Amino acid sequence: MNHTQSLPEPSADALQHSQKLVARIRDEIDKQNGSISFRRYMEMALYEPKLGYYVAGSHKIGEKGDFITAPEASPLFSQCIAKQCEEVLNHTKGDILELGAGSGIMATEILLFLESENCLPQTYYILDLSPDLKQRQKETLAKRAPHLLSIVIWLSELPTSFTGIIIGNEVLDAMPVDIFTQQNDTVFEHHIIWENDQLVEQLQVAGEDLKESVLTLKIPTDATPYTSEINPNLVGWFKTLSDCLKTGVILLADYGYSQSEYYYHERNKGTLICHYQHLVNQSPLFYPGLQDITANVNFTAVAEAADNANLTVAGYLTQASFLGNSGLEEVFMKALDSDQNNQHKLAQQVRILSLPTEMGERFKFIALTRNYKTSLKGFSSLDQRIRL
Repeated sequence: MNHTQSLPEPSADALQHSQKLVARIRDEIDKQNGSISFRRYMEMALYEPKLGYYVAGSHKIGEKGDFITAPEASPLFSQCIAKQCEEVLNHTKGDILELGAGSGIMATEILLFLESENCLPQTYYILDLSPDLKQRQKETLAKRAPHLLSIVIWLSELPTSFTGIIIGNEVLDAMPVDIFTQQNDTVFEHHIIWENDQLVEQLQVAGEDLKESVLTLKIPTDATPYTSEINPNLVGWFKTLSDCLKTGVILLADYGYSQSEYYYHERNKGTLICHYQHLVNQSPLFYPGLQDITANVNFTAVAEAADNANLTVAGYLTQASFLGNSGLEEVFMKALDSDQNNQHKLAQQVRILSLPTEMGERFKFIALTRNYKTSLKGFSSLDQRIRL
């Protein structure tokens, strides 16, 4: 995963920013006797205070950023999620909590839709670690829905008790992961060291916990050496969410696979990808702090972690199926009625959101519930929980 492809050189200011983070990472390597796990490196590259990719002041999402998410691609996506929120709010009389709200466009679209349905929650909470993104969220809301700003509250940690619906779009893929390479019965863990004045990846024999976790995955024996990722943080993360959620639903959307698909024998190079100025690459050591680093989500591991946290897996399906169940055709026709001149543009958005060759199959939705027995409209047909 060393940098082997041609990517645009950063500006002088951006380069200086990255160099500060590299110095911080190097100090961490020295403190840890010469190496840190890839998971620790990824954590620092993304979340190191004032320097990590998600917490430093730079545009990351949208046309001027490094990638475009579904809410940025079309308001129809957020409106379908709003319809699912509406159903849950009607049953729980609770609130909405969005995890990692990006540019704030999804929050804005959801609130405007719920307002049109006379179903606004008392409070729309946003939990985001990035000061830069919090500011962008406030600007987006102030521009698009200034009259609704008063019901939005930004949090620095989860509330102690919450009722309603917790939503998160592309949150799981940004969690730091361990990278392993299995060679027959030997498991190696990927570490980062400082060598020849640069960050270098190194394989080290994995500790017992990681080795045991990897061996239980039953990687196809004909696929070794086999490199992939594993996320040990899921169990604790869902335990924290479960402790917070008293009654309601957790709705998560992300790209990924069930475990059998994730560790498919031909996917032996892993799923880790990086985004830099809308270019995808497999070079996570390239200018730390200036690019996104993500791994596909193992939804089987998500379901198991949720189950261990006393949450009920209420549904799992593709994005195309969820949007179809949640009224994509209805919101499309409503948008078309209000703006006939945008028919081509709206149709193109529907294709991006739902076609298998676009986002429709690669992205999945999973619903987790606690003390919530009502069926969910978004998962009313084409449920794929059996594949977990």
